[in-house]
Amino acid sequence: MIDFNQYKALTFDCYGTLIDWENGILGVLKPLLLVHNTNLDNDQILELFAKFEAELENGEYIKYREVLKRVVQKFGERFGFEPTADELNSLADSIQHWLPFPDTVEALRILTSKFKLVIISNVDDDLFAFSAKHLDVEFDQIITAEQAKSYKPSLNNFRVAIERIDLPLEQILHVAASVYHDIVTAKSLGLSTVWVNRRADQKGVNSTGSAVSQPDLEVADLKTLAALSSPKQY
Repeated sequence: MIDFNQYKALTFDCYGTLIDWENGILGVLKPLLLVHNTNLDNDQILELFAKFEAELENGEYIKYREVLKRVVQKFGERFGFEPTADELNSLADSIQHWLPFPDTVEALRILTSKFKLVIISNVDDDLFAFSAKHLDVEFDQIITAEQAKSYKPSLNNFRVAIERIDLPLEQILHVAASVYHDIVTAKSLGLSTVWVNRRADQKGVNSTGSAVSQPDLEVADLKTLAALSSPKQY
């Protein structure tokens, strides 16, 4: 167990950790593929999404809206159809409707009474602004891929965040659902980490990639994290 009293700031990944992006992704891609006579199960869609997204983010920086557009294009190339202009934009356009996990908002409200809250997210500024409305708390810092001009798991995104937070590393705790995008890199920089393993009771692949690292704490959801860090409020 980690000592929460040593931390002054919690840094969060957003999509997959705070916002239910798998349902957001599937809500767009599953019907889109069916329109083009392609019937994949959820795991197949998420596995391909993770593969295509990682390929696009590993190249020269492009905005996340463009990443999502090209992800749809890659699905078309893989399964032999040409997406319409609306279909190419459908993933990015849908982000404004993606909702937090049921435990997210209450947990953030509890955590903000004790910690500075910071976002480190692979997204564009305008797209995160949609999600911020659903999260309903004030973040002390918001670091996007658009600002860093790189995508996690790049060290750069975390270095930008650490510089802006301006606290010793031992006072920053990073919270994320993706071991690949977040936990490995944060640990390599000396940050303590919490893995929010929201798929602990599910089989199959997910959309956050695969990697191996040992977090300082594993929890199933943010409610558990809030209860551990602020037990007097539960």
